[in-house]
Amino acid sequence: MDVPLSPDSMRMTPLERSAAGWLASIFALRMLGLFMILPVLAVHAHGMPGGSDLTLVGLALGIYGLTQACLQIPMGWASDKLGRKPVIVAGLLVFAAGSLWAAYAPSLEQLVFARALQGAGAISAAVTAFLADLTRDHVRSKAMAMIGGSIGLTFAISLAGAPALYSAVGMSGLFLLTAGLCVGAIWVVINRLPSDLPAEAKQALACQRGLAVPWQQVVFQPDLLRLNMGIFTLHLTQMAMFVVVPTLLVNAGGLPVTQHWKVYLPVVLVSFILMIPPMIWAEKKGKTKTVKLLSVALMAGVQALFALATAQFWLLVVLLVAYFVSFNLLEAMLPSWVSRVAPPQSKGLALGVYNTTQALGLFLGGWLGGLLSKHFGSELVFIAIAVLTLVWMVVILKLTPLPKRGIAVEMPAQTAAV
Repeated sequence: MDVPLSPDSMRMTPLERSAAGWLASIFALRMLGLFMILPVLAVHAHGMPGGSDLTLVGLALGIYGLTQACLQIPMGWASDKLGRKPVIVAGLLVFAAGSLWAAYAPSLEQLVFARALQGAGAISAAVTAFLADLTRDHVRSKAMAMIGGSIGLTFAISLAGAPALYSAVGMSGLFLLTAGLCVGAIWVVINRLPSDLPAEAKQALACQRGLAVPWQQVVFQPDLLRLNMGIFTLHLTQMAMFVVVPTLLVNAGGLPVTQHWKVYLPVVLVSFILMIPPMIWAEKKGKTKTVKLLSVALMAGVQALFALATAQFWLLVVLLVAYFVSFNLLEAMLPSWVSRVAPPQSKGLALGVYNTTQALGLFLGGWLGGLLSKHFGSELVFIAIAVLTLVWMVVILKLTPLPKRGIAVEMPAQTAAV
């Protein structure tokens, strides 16, 4: 049953705003280091020992997703037992160590191992669980959207800034900068996040733990499965695309990788301007499902056109704008949707599974993008992505729409009694 909420209850408290902002900044600092590699690694790798193997290049891009996928749920569980902050700090230290190794890796094979160590710092589930601890259910979607938006924004900044930074400091410098950003994120965790939960939050968590939901009801809940499939597909397409897109820009436009910022910067700015109206409309009118469906349809169409435009520079640029409109909308909407669908007492598990499927998408996208590009060419990479995205569209059709902002969905009595 839909229950109207008072305007006051829909506002975030100062603690909630502060927690969401700082946790989003941790995501941003960490993801900035990861995303900066995407637009330049595929081209840079060709000059490294072993760099002629496109499958290995794709593996270097995506391998951190595999170790993330293996460790998201264990580290989320550890944060339940040992506390959120110690686990987040430990994960950031591991990520920094992998970044330092990558900075001095003498071959592409060693770079693959270094990227795997980066991924072992799997803190996404712990960070999102921490955010769930510090926010009320009715405002959590706003907080999750802040994290989703921070990921989209850092992706955009990375694409625009990485080529120029690469020109100035090289690939080793990018990895060293990544390690430095991790140190900054550790400072935020230690100095800007609460060491203990407020008494109100502790009491709410204790009540929620008393209403245990079997893990099967979370892992196999139909809407959560659909959302997890969505984030898997979104990040698979992202990673597969950036195995081939930087090389296409070099070949089609004669634009060296150090000049790719001239493409990415306007593309990113225009895409962010274009994504704002549909996002506001979706939230105000309760049309999130409609906007999500249209975004996925746009992404599928863009991928199909990419396959036909691999030699046409300006068409590639236009298609990149359309891709980023759809990507940024979906990146911002999906985590907040999961937080609203998951049972309150099992949000940590739901977010752990969500982040695991996201990481699997990153890994498989890099690997499959390299494999298909090596054996069949870049066109088949885009065709494969388009087909998978069309499957995602069909899955979305059965997704339960979210209510308008300001309406809470009351859980059925039998669910609360489990």
